[in-house]
Amino acid sequence: MTSDNLTKTLDTWIDALSQYDFQQLCAKPSPASWSIGQVYMHLIENTVYFIEQAKICASSNDNITGEPSGAAKAMFANNSFPDEILEGPPENAATPQPLSKAQLIVELNRIKSESEEISVLITSSQFKGKTKHPGLNYFSANEWLQFAEMHLRHHLRQKARIDAFLMRR
Repeated sequence: MTSDNLTKTLDTWIDALSQYDFQQLCAKPSPASWSIGQVYMHLIENTVYFIEQAKICASSNDNITGEPSGAAKAMFANNSFPDEILEGPPENAATPQPLSKAQLIVELNRIKSESEEISVLITSSQFKGKTKHPGLNYFSANEWLQFAEMHLRHHLRQKARIDAFLMRR
């Protein structure tokens, strides 16, 4: 996978920021749910991690025989997360609000640039290592990029639910 799909999905998130003011970014549909700003912060933190994993894979042959779990293989084959609300790890509860809309734009553009750079690195690298996902076993560099894009798309469903809440306010 090239970074093209990842770039397009990042652009979707960047473009969507224009529809929110800072108050909307921080408004939560309920005390236990995230604001759209927290969704952005989650996406930034996780996508940075996924790209870092891809870099590691493209710079070693460690875990070359590792395989994704059955669930991960199904997700990669479908190029999509399951169409359901997934419970994240407990530390997700501590996801911060953004400091500003500008912060989100800068971070997303940085990620976009890094994803394009890692795509070039993967293409030219002789290394085919894998690193372990916390719950889905081993991913290659290309799988990490695919996973990053699928994760961004998965959260578009959550964005739609939060947008519906914001429209009712």
